Amino acid sequence: MKNTTPPDAPAAGRLSRAARRAQMLDIALTIIREEGADRLTLGYLAARAGVSKPVAYEHFGTRSGLLTAMYRALDEQHSVMLRDALSKAPKSLQATADVLASAWVHCSADSSGEWHAIGSALGGSEEMVAVHKELIEEYVRLFAATLKPWSPLTDDELYRRCAGLIGAGDALSMLMINGQCSEQDAAQSFSALIQGGVGAG
Repeated sequence: MKNTTPPDAPAAGRLSRAARRAQMLDIALTIIREEGADRLTLGYLAARAGVSKPVAYEHFGTRSGLLTAMYRALDEQHSVMLRDALSKAPKSLQATADVLASAWVHCSADSSGEWHAIGSALGGSEEMVAVHKELIEEYVRLFAATLKPWSPLTDDELYRRCAGLIGAGDALSMLMINGQCSEQDAAQSFSALIQGGVGAG
């Protein structure tokens, strides 16, 4: 008899709500990676996860809700990696700037396909605009707090400069993704901008 169980269906036994959500997000990412964002619907995700459609809708509400949750999950991975790298870095401006720059660029390189596919699928939706604004503000605060020990700037000026630095980091990451420079070159250029941008002298 042919096995009709979807390839990503869980083993027997009920998952907790949090575990089910994490499982569906993982499967959704696999769908985007293997088949493209256009293939991702809540119905198809439910079939691949081995659950009913109402379960998928209960967790994410809409396709935009699913894509937004995926975008947040990828960003959380980025944030955890960045904070972990910072905790291990020597306490100097150059070392801190190197870690900020290399982690930022590496995450863009590591998740470029999924990250940009999800962003493109969300387009200019209200959800995407709100989430992007929230996440960028969190990173600006993180950069400012991390770089403050080496900056004579006021808090407001440092915040504004960090907002500009993050924009520069995104631009350098796009150069790398487009094949115009290596990951190492992009990280070195970003680190130099960070060191020069905090007004340390």
